[in-house]
Amino acid sequence: MRIAIVNDLKLAQLALSRLVLTADDGEVAWIAEDGEQAVTMCAADVPDLILMDLIMPNLDGVEATRRIMRNSPCPILVVTATVEGNLSKVFHALGAGALDAVSGPTFNADGSLKDHEPVLRKMNTIRRLTQPVPELKALRKRSSSGSFPPPSMPAERLVVIGASTGGPQAIVDTITGFSEAFRPAVVVVQHLDEAFVPGLVEWLSRQTGWPAQPIQAGDAPEAGTIHVASSSDHLVMGLSRRMRYEPDPKDLVYRPSVDVFFQSLKRSWPTPGAAALLTGMGQDGAKGLGKLKDAGWGTLAQDEATSVVYGMPKAAAECGAASAVVPIDQMGARIERAWKRLAAAAESSSDAGGS
Repeated sequence: MRIAIVNDLKLAQLALSRLVLTADDGEVAWIAEDGEQAVTMCAADVPDLILMDLIMPNLDGVEATRRIMRNSPCPILVVTATVEGNLSKVFHALGAGALDAVSGPTFNADGSLKDHEPVLRKMNTIRRLTQPVPELKALRKRSSSGSFPPPSMPAERLVVIGASTGGPQAIVDTITGFSEAFRPAVVVVQHLDEAFVPGLVEWLSRQTGWPAQPIQAGDAPEAGTIHVASSSDHLVMGLSRRMRYEPDPKDLVYRPSVDVFFQSLKRSWPTPGAAALLTGMGQDGAKGLGKLKDAGWGTLAQDEATSVVYGMPKAAAECGAASAVVPIDQMGARIERAWKRLAAAAESSSDAGGS
């Protein structure tokens, strides 16, 4: 695994170089001392992984991540002196395409590495995430009409969002695209270390102006609130319309899994709402989105041009799970339109049944 290091501090470069050599098949591809060098070097030699600092001269880690993901994309792990002290920049970097973030290693008095195990664990996880996955088979003939089947019964509705690489900013762009009058319950499953969820919740609330909260077992969705999955176990919706976490299936590398949550909604939530699959690596969420489409939900996927990584939404589009594929600046309005269309169809059906 060829790993690049981007850090302006010589001591950090030394610590990270030593750490890379302790990883399985790890080798240092190159070292850049600031974001500008990293962008240039990555364009000439794309590594398997970049360990990206945040605070650097000339060009910081957020903008370097954004440019690399646009011009020569590759997996990026933010490794900075303190994640907690740079939470705002961390979430901007995750929104720009970084896969994860972790505080960097230091040296003990005897010269050995200290606090390096979390970095190694995240490197190994990223190695698993970036392995090729088999293509999904088509669920049905792909529809280009963007129309959604009517629901079978009227009831409270949800907006559910699944996202991964680049997801935090895409989630913000989606929710800020809603009109002032549209305040549904929103449930978000974002691939993210559970340690960062409280910071993500705070960041989402600040960026969108909506109240946001981490989901605790037993919570029920509330209108006008962003609910964020907050465990490395899988979020599921129970028959009581209350959410909980389950460890199974344990072999899924994506935790929490969008597929698991979406599929639980088909079983447990009686009235279709709107579901969106945003930017992200891999295929998680495509099968679940197809299940929701079968159940009458409005299903949308982000388009390639506006995705940081066109993996998850591409899988949904290609297998026919998404009724419409739209750019992120239109996602909020399209979700709102789908949701209102379903509500109007349910009301019309109810009126017809009572006449």
